[in-house]
Amino acid sequence: MGQLVGKTAVVTGGGTGIGLATTARLVSEGAHVFITGRREDVLDRAVGSIGSAVTAVPGDIADPADLDRLYDAVRDRGRGLDVVFANAATATFAPLAQATGEQFDQIFGVNVRGTLLTVQKALPLLNDGAAVIINSSVRADDGRPDYGLYAASKAAVRSLTRTWANELKGRGIRVNAVSPGAIDTPGIDTIVGAENAAAVKAGLATEVPVGRLGRPEEVAAAVAFLASADSSFVLGTTLYVDGGEMQF
Repeated sequence: MGQLVGKTAVVTGGGTGIGLATTARLVSEGAHVFITGRREDVLDRAVGSIGSAVTAVPGDIADPADLDRLYDAVRDRGRGLDVVFANAATATFAPLAQATGEQFDQIFGVNVRGTLLTVQKALPLLNDGAAVIINSSVRADDGRPDYGLYAASKAAVRSLTRTWANELKGRGIRVNAVSPGAIDTPGIDTIVGAENAAAVKAGLATEVPVGRLGRPEEVAAAVAFLASADSSFVLGTTLYVDGGEMQF
């Protein structure tokens, strides 16, 4: 029997990459999962590939009205909410000399404000003992050139994780973060272009101590652990899923 039988979960950015793999894993553990994302066609494919235990509600986490529609759908199911995986994010890369205010507003508007709203608007639905997992990133720690705005946004949500864990512990709600390293997701192809993806991935793999990129399913396994009773004594922490990138 799965670890999340009868539970209700929300995964933002649930149509591709880590979000899709996590949705599939949570369903395999017995949960009904509500997914959201900006591309309805991508969400529809996710539902088609996983099945009826997934409900798609298209939307943008930076838009409060879209989040209200998501949580209205969860509320209509009538079972509250047991797991939130705040996964959705955006990325733009530029060195300090070229970073713009527009880039700052975009990245922080989605990655920080959107994550804040995702968790804040979930609060009335969260059952006592629920789990909230925030997707941070090893880029919050490593000072990689050109990643300044993205890294700062991920450091911000990692900090919020610790604050929220302290604020919500009285209800038995555990808030933790997962911090992926270099993961082989479609997002890499989108950012660097399909023609450059293989070379970029090979270069990234050389920086990972285990010698390869991670798989979305490996991050999903960490999220499932943090969502389950197996992590009942884990609170306010960041779980690195990085092949050793930040450990050596």
